[in-house]
Amino acid sequence: MNLPRDQFLAHLEELDDRYTQLEEQVASHASRPDAAEYQRLSKELAGLKETVLTFRTYQRIERDAQEAEQLVHAQGDPELRELAREEAVSLRLHQTRLLEQLEQLWREEHEAAERPILVEIRAGTGGLEAGLFVGDLSRMYTKYAAKFHLSVEVMDSHPTEAGGFKDLILSVKGPGAFERFKFESGVHRVQRVPQTEAQGRIHTSTVTVVVLPEPEEVELPPIPSKDLQIDVFRSSGPGGQSVNTTDSAVRIRHLPSGLMVTCQDERSQLRNKEKAMRVLRARLLDLKRQTQQAQIASSRRRQVKSAERSEKIRTYNFPDRRITDHRIGLTLHKLDVVLEGNLQELVDALAAADRTKSLQSASS
Repeated sequence: MNLPRDQFLAHLEELDDRYTQLEEQVASHASRPDAAEYQRLSKELAGLKETVLTFRTYQRIERDAQEAEQLVHAQGDPELRELAREEAVSLRLHQTRLLEQLEQLWREEHEAAERPILVEIRAGTGGLEAGLFVGDLSRMYTKYAAKFHLSVEVMDSHPTEAGGFKDLILSVKGPGAFERFKFESGVHRVQRVPQTEAQGRIHTSTVTVVVLPEPEEVELPPIPSKDLQIDVFRSSGPGGQSVNTTDSAVRIRHLPSGLMVTCQDERSQLRNKEKAMRVLRARLLDLKRQTQQAQIASSRRRQVKSAERSEKIRTYNFPDRRITDHRIGLTLHKLDVVLEGNLQELVDALAAADRTKSLQSASS
């Protein structure tokens, strides 16, 4: 966050005032015929709710902490003063967590909202069937993005002989891209009968998805050339056949971290290098954030769940036309509809659950 602490708190107070005004305006428009204005005000009010209620909890704890600190320095029973000291320390720790949460909400709203994102889709367990589902998810995400006029560009892909992909990276650009895709990171499980299965048995395979906001220069400084090992080679497709007649494919290794990125989709070596650098910078930023989250978790002596990517988040069951999001226990019997890019019902439910969880965390 680039705002100084005092300016950030002043900004939160302004949002609190605006929230109060909106509550009054929504109440006054509830019985009026102007439904469009009522919906506009209600939407703005809902958008501010999580931040404002968290900030009000922060302010309440600030008052409670000040009262406890006054008792610590007051004359009286030493045992009571010690209890007050412990209470003050606990309240200040809680206040610190709330401020971190408010800063994260601010970053999501102001920094990530308009930023391009990378969606990395990789085959997990299940062999060729997993690779086919990488392609299915890629098409689903592309159609979903198109519904909101978001542009999609294939950054890199490694196809398989069966018509799927070992992995595939999409760049998604446009207003709200991060908000619409941020819940997709995790393990996606698919259950269906492969075309090659003569016995008609259901096969289970997995695909991993990672969503990374593309970094800005202020977040990640230029990478020194000495930290990069750049190799060029001839691109190849399924089965190893050459797809270019020149050495245009690029492999970049970041020596300090060991991260490696390859790109071969473009015929231009320069274009492949530019794409590979964009992917590398996004991965380095994600690594930086995971390290920061791990440090915060260590200081709190608890695990930051948002840093985990390994747990299964969703199951796509083809025989029953069923899609289940395990994070919120939501099951929809419209798998074919969702795979055509109609993800918004899931996204809305996940966003609502995330807001509820944040509010419960803030009030505890």
